[in-house]
Amino acid sequence: MDPRPLNTPLMDLRPWESPELTSWRRLPMHAVDRGAGALSLDDDHWRFQLLPAPEVPPSENWRQLKVPGAWTTQDTGDLPQYTNWRMPWPDIPPHSPTANPTGVHERDVDIPADWAGRRVILHVGAATSVLIAEVNGRAVGIGKDSHLASEFDITDAVRTGEANTVRLTVVKWSDASHIEDQDHWWHGGITRPVLLYATDPLHLADVKVSAPADGRLCVEVQVRHAGGTLPAGWRVSGHLDGFGVLTPDEEYAAWCVQEDRVSDFLGEARLLATVPDVRRWSAETPELYGLDIRLHRPDGSVADTSRHRVGFRTVEIVGNDLLVNGERVFIRGVNRHDFHPLTGRTVTPEEMRADLETIKRFGFNAVRTSHYPNDPALLDLADELGLYLVDEADIECHDHAHEIADDPRYLGAFVDRVSRMVLRDKNHACVIVWSLGNESDYGANHDAAAGWLRRYDPTRPLQYEGAAKTGWSGADIASDILCPMYASLDEITAHAASGEQNKPLILCEYSHAMGNSNGTLADHWAAIETTPGLQGGFIWEFWDHGILQRLATGRPAGPFASGAYAHGVAADGYRWAYGGDFGDVPNDGAFCADGLVFPDRTPKPAMYEHREIAAPVRLTRSDPGRPPRVTNAQHFRDVSWLTAEWRLSVEDGGTRTAPAVLPDLPPGASADLPLPHGLLAELPAAGAAGGGEAWLTLQVTTRHDEPWAPRGTEVCAPQIQVRERPAPAPPTSVSVVASVVAASVAVSAHSPDVDAEGLLRHPLLTCPPALSLWRAPTDNDLLGGAADHWRALGLDRLVREPVSVDRADGRVRVRSAYPTGAGPVEHQQVFRLLNDDGLLIEETAVLPEGLTDAARVGTVFETVAGLNHLQWYGQGPWETYPDRRTGGPVGHHRARVDSLFTPYLRPQESGGRSGVRRFALLSDTGTGLGVRLDAPRQVSVTRYRAADLATASHHDELTPRPRCVVHLDAAHRGLGTASCGPDTLPRYRLGPGTYRWSWVLRPL
Repeated sequence: MDPRPLNTPLMDLRPWESPELTSWRRLPMHAVDRGAGALSLDDDHWRFQLLPAPEVPPSENWRQLKVPGAWTTQDTGDLPQYTNWRMPWPDIPPHSPTANPTGVHERDVDIPADWAGRRVILHVGAATSVLIAEVNGRAVGIGKDSHLASEFDITDAVRTGEANTVRLTVVKWSDASHIEDQDHWWHGGITRPVLLYATDPLHLADVKVSAPADGRLCVEVQVRHAGGTLPAGWRVSGHLDGFGVLTPDEEYAAWCVQEDRVSDFLGEARLLATVPDVRRWSAETPELYGLDIRLHRPDGSVADTSRHRVGFRTVEIVGNDLLVNGERVFIRGVNRHDFHPLTGRTVTPEEMRADLETIKRFGFNAVRTSHYPNDPALLDLADELGLYLVDEADIECHDHAHEIADDPRYLGAFVDRVSRMVLRDKNHACVIVWSLGNESDYGANHDAAAGWLRRYDPTRPLQYEGAAKTGWSGADIASDILCPMYASLDEITAHAASGEQNKPLILCEYSHAMGNSNGTLADHWAAIETTPGLQGGFIWEFWDHGILQRLATGRPAGPFASGAYAHGVAADGYRWAYGGDFGDVPNDGAFCADGLVFPDRTPKPAMYEHREIAAPVRLTRSDPGRPPRVTNAQHFRDVSWLTAEWRLSVEDGGTRTAPAVLPDLPPGASADLPLPHGLLAELPAAGAAGGGEAWLTLQVTTRHDEPWAPRGTEVCAPQIQVRERPAPAPPTSVSVVASVVAASVAVSAHSPDVDAEGLLRHPLLTCPPALSLWRAPTDNDLLGGAADHWRALGLDRLVREPVSVDRADGRVRVRSAYPTGAGPVEHQQVFRLLNDDGLLIEETAVLPEGLTDAARVGTVFETVAGLNHLQWYGQGPWETYPDRRTGGPVGHHRARVDSLFTPYLRPQESGGRSGVRRFALLSDTGTGLGVRLDAPRQVSVTRYRAADLATASHHDELTPRPRCVVHLDAAHRGLGTASCGPDTLPRYRLGPGTYRWSWVLRPL
């Protein structure tokens, strides 16, 4: 243990308040592979102590800490804090608060004896936010940038063959924090791997690979020597798997001599190859070639090597189109943070693979590394699995945006962060666009970084959302792509039709996934796929950033609490924490719970919506007399990697399957897909037993194991309707709704059991059917203003006022009024018993003119206890809503009632199913109740009343009721994305007027 204080001269510099100081003695970033032979320092045996400020000297009180790992998740007393864009303290840039947690990490390491005479490098993968490195009490360097590695040459500080002490001091708050003001948790610590490696004094300093789609490979190599001067006679060689030895570029070498570009301390060489019949890389066909680069000493022996994987592909912009290998590709993207519910932002390669496999399985082909360079392992995986990346620099000065964007003190930091990202990631085929950062206004510092980037890498476009602040059609230095965030559908389509568009439009953020959200996603993609100039976007975002919290202590569960969650739900004694749950002030609450997956990577229902929207195989049928038409919607791949099966679902029948043989379809092609003989011919006649409407689904799965999915994984399930529900018969004298009651069923002469107040008494119901106009507000409802509107109208606290109860001819007509802030809502229910023990209920609700934008119009009732199973014919099996229903095929579905509810981190309206025609609620023995609806309706069955959900902030506050709470909605408001972005479209909103619906309730 080294009891000495932090290196005094370095501390006198106050590097945590010096934006001009981006590093000290840090080595240049490079793309040389240093994994082989490296000595990992990752384990849970680091000595650690947390100081209240960087000026405070360490004490003798040490504890153990896991590295990599944020100390804020390891019970150190300093807890995570969540803010969206506000800085956690009021000090203006570049200052930091006086109370500034500072973690001292220390451990001993034995340096191998055979490293003597070699160059020894300390690599720290990432540290938040200022890293001060010492070895054996000697300062070896300083680094900033919480999401890129710092490397230091420690050769002169180490003793080979014996133990050495490495001390890494991390200052949490700094001038750099002001440009790392991203929308995620604030942590402190070392969050990526720490390692040591050794090289020969003569070593590869960098390798830059250019591999366009035409197969002309160019490798630029830089060479240095630890002693400074390069020895005469060194050379480099290369070998490409499947091709052979690369050729030295003698013409380039001669040009260097001619232009006096030969240096005695920086060696430069080029290697060339032209690969015939090159296999091109794309997100659909991620073809990679292995490349070995060797550095030879003057005697020919190998001094250094670097292994790379090369993808041949070309990215360019032509007009308003972004092209990959000459093809205009749709960007079906998602924003992704490095996140884990136990460690904060430390993620293993295995966990990153699981992230990207999930992303691929749900139809995404692109990731924006919001809002910083992700862990290097993620780029390796994106190359391998096939994902386009927008690689984003670690720059966001959201709270002080315009001040910092033009502040010359931060000029070096902007250029440093962009350039180091590019230097690290330049050889990855997956990177198709560079990003200068996020939400930092637009200033001279951006232009400076863009200038460096354009000079160094002219092979890729760059983007920056803030560059369009003066207009979408203006010329600017900092963005080749128009990449707005949360623009409305009307805005983007109007711009594409304006004649003023001058670059591709790809939304850097859209369809904010907070809670029950992502409404109108299908509407967006219907426009994108049919509007020239629109090319896609990146949904915000992949993760719900819920940190697992122990309820007993109120602290993070920590890195060793695996197994304390499953299927999106925290185990008893835990909960998913969001802003404010750790006592953090200021905070932005549940705004961090805005992902497409729960904190344990369980997909939310919106993922299935996207999967179907992005389906590689499309199915249409415009002529009932012809076979369905199938289209390959991919850009580069045929459909031979897929297999399919027909699934025919009949409302009053069952589900039948038959094999489907996909035709040989190149990208973009269409063909007829004949149906198996007799599949539709066997359909019973409409109205006959087993008749009713019918839907044909093409279930498409992987034919073989894919790198991102095993054989048999469902890829999409396009569906067409092959028979509509029979049209209602003409009304009879008793006005029975034929679409609800079979023609053979007559109205009983007996009267239903309705009390004097007009309330139905039924042995299967514990709360009678009542009018419902409100839902437990979603996050979109709360932040978008709809919830306030409903409260102002009193929709959350409706009181029924009986008006009349009329009994005649076995029919009971009940009229009621529900006062609201816009006037009374008139509600009528007509009850009739049927001879088959069913009860027909016909309902009408009249919303007054002032009652605009209601949450729902429908019926709510509660059943007896013990009904644990739901079977239904409609959309499913997962949750769907009127403006998010493309991913729910119509069919016969079944589920346990307890599984129907979706556990969004903040309880809210959830669990609905769209297009339900009929359902049955059953006990474990098969008894229960059945409901048949007059038309496809929105239905939800859960254990919670809307008020239960609305008054809870976390799921540990909810107690499931033994009964089922059932909503039958004649109409239900869409979800939209108003928590951050546009609300739902007008056609998914509910206005004043008359609503009619009917249903039959019968015991089973």
